[in-house]
Amino acid sequence: MNTPEQKPLFIKVHSDDNVAIIVNSNGLPAGTKFSDGLTLVEHVPQGHKAALTDIPKGGGIVRYGEIIGYAAEDLPRGSWIDESKVVLPKAPPLETLPLATRSVPQLEPLAGYTFEGYRNKDGSVGTKNLLGITTSVHCVAGVVDYVVKLIERHLLPKYPNVDGVVGLNHLYGCGVAINAPAAVVPIRTIHNIALNPNFGGEIMVIGLGCEKLQPSRLLEQADGTIPIKADGGSTSVTSLQDEQFVGFKAMVDSMMATAEKHLQRLNARRRETCPASDLVVGMQCGGSDAFSGVTANPAVGYASDLLVRCGATVMFSEVTEVRDAVHLLTLRAADGQVGRRLLEEMKWYDDYLNAGQTDRSANPSPGNKKGGLANVVEKALGSIAKSGRSAIVEVLSPGQRPTKKGLIFAATPASDFVCGTQQLASGITVQVFTTGRGTPYGLAAVPVIKVATRTDLADRWFDLMDINAGRIATGEATIEETGWEIFRYILDTASGRKQTWSDQWGLHNALSVFNPAPVT
Repeated sequence: MNTPEQKPLFIKVHSDDNVAIIVNSNGLPAGTKFSDGLTLVEHVPQGHKAALTDIPKGGGIVRYGEIIGYAAEDLPRGSWIDESKVVLPKAPPLETLPLATRSVPQLEPLAGYTFEGYRNKDGSVGTKNLLGITTSVHCVAGVVDYVVKLIERHLLPKYPNVDGVVGLNHLYGCGVAINAPAAVVPIRTIHNIALNPNFGGEIMVIGLGCEKLQPSRLLEQADGTIPIKADGGSTSVTSLQDEQFVGFKAMVDSMMATAEKHLQRLNARRRETCPASDLVVGMQCGGSDAFSGVTANPAVGYASDLLVRCGATVMFSEVTEVRDAVHLLTLRAADGQVGRRLLEEMKWYDDYLNAGQTDRSANPSPGNKKGGLANVVEKALGSIAKSGRSAIVEVLSPGQRPTKKGLIFAATPASDFVCGTQQLASGITVQVFTTGRGTPYGLAAVPVIKVATRTDLADRWFDLMDINAGRIATGEATIEETGWEIFRYILDTASGRKQTWSDQWGLHNALSVFNPAPVT
């Protein structure tokens, strides 16, 4: 009997589609016949598209029930449609899009789901118990890294209830147009990262002294967020240029003494049972392929709906990988105001990219194309599957914190590390990250659950991928079953019962704060 892997398989997503992607490892050769009578006229790699009908030059290429491009030449039935044969269509014009017109299904609430988290004084709940050391300027990053190693070596063993220490270094703070309108984005981001629930309200700030972004401005920055107050209690500020410090060792000794006070308070915290509604989960994809939109992302979308039904907060992001499918999202806005906010963020980013004369065809990346994605339209249609079916209740500018629970669009660039940093500032305490090509990406401040789109990847990177959604493609699991698996994995990870592979190996990317303002 043939196994699912040996049988020639393709996936057609929508009844209107005139292309399908090949499931089999290593693709399928010319002459392969499928049960519906389709015969491949040339080799088609795994994840790449085969024409299900004859498509004339200029004809629409349809996947997900949407036109992803136009045929650059006549494409006979059974031919391989690579990116060179697809003409990129224009992005949907924002001013013509209908808002909040789709009747979003009322999903039945889910009750009784809990996790073991760290409840903070402000009511937020962390999934880790970390000492975070934030900085006002990159100049002090080397000193912070040095002290973090000393804390790990000499202090953490005395405080077993503290999960770790994280240096929140970044490239901002000086040599920048600090008063430019767009400077609000990086300042707000750095400010809000320190407020992430996984740091427990223990704010340790290290500055230099002469930087443009003075610690006082960083601490007092509000802009719709909860201000950090340097009250001498749970917040401490150290300026390395302070005349009290004579020599490097004096700086280090002061920082170590300060860190110990924070660690003593953090060590007193204990996990307690919290409702799933206290979770703030970020959804992201990177190293995407053609399977992303049919396996991992829809399963994550199903898990997203489960979380929303529990009353939790779910964020999806990546403006450039939403823009070409935004016409499907504006319909799901909870009301006209939310719809207009979504369009405002798209317009802001359009203007930002146009000012830099960005080539829209530069996305997808070479790896995305090797995985079968022809252009950014196809990529966007697969990307938005992470959002599930729920109504979008709020739209955030980069680095803003949410004011509502439910499904939220948090505007960020699509870059993995920049998106991760911005979602961290918006308050996520767990991130779910789907990948088809594979990436060792991780964040020190929040656990990152990796979901593989293909079984090939899950098997080859067995000690980097946490969940295999590739079984959906071969019919061994359903989207719903995998969605529940992801949902339960989130609860277990948030409770500390499971540890992600990136945390086990200590694979954590540096913070990359989005800075659209000028550098001077």
